[in-house]
Amino acid sequence: MLKRKCKICKKAFYVKPFFARNGWGVYCSRKCHYGDKTGKYFGCFVCGEKVYRSKAKIAHSKSEKYFCSKSCQTKWRNTQFVGALHSNWKHGKAEYSSILQRYKVSKICARCEEKDPRVIAIHHIDGNHLNNKIKNLKWLCHNCHHLAHYGNVGK
Repeated sequence: MLKRKCKICKKAFYVKPFFARNGWGVYCSRKCHYGDKTGKYFGCFVCGEKVYRSKAKIAHSKSEKYFCSKSCQTKWRNTQFVGALHSNWKHGKAEYSSILQRYKVSKICARCEEKDPRVIAIHHIDGNHLNNKIKNLKWLCHNCHHLAHYGNVGK
């Protein structure tokens, strides 16, 4: 065994000759080894949890936003790359199906308060299917939706 001094704390410790020949055995413990960080700590952009990133990871970031996990990154990406910004965007005529869900509008009929998700559909208030603004959309059950289009019920 060879006696060495830790690069960080200068504490004496023993290392095997094989490790010394290969350039290992520089630190006395994991705490000293990993305490020699050159990166920075950031708050997760979604949940705020403290996260460490090395200089290489900081330089590699395109958005300059840092996340604690893939699930937090996906939550952020799902708010950014929607509609025309999405790589699979075609024309937007069918986009209304996800707008009310994205804005977390409860899937309950706005007229009769039916809660069965199997019979709930999206209704365009002004009748224009290209107007997909949140104010123009609401949930209706199939019965109320039919009455809104063909019945004596006001829009």
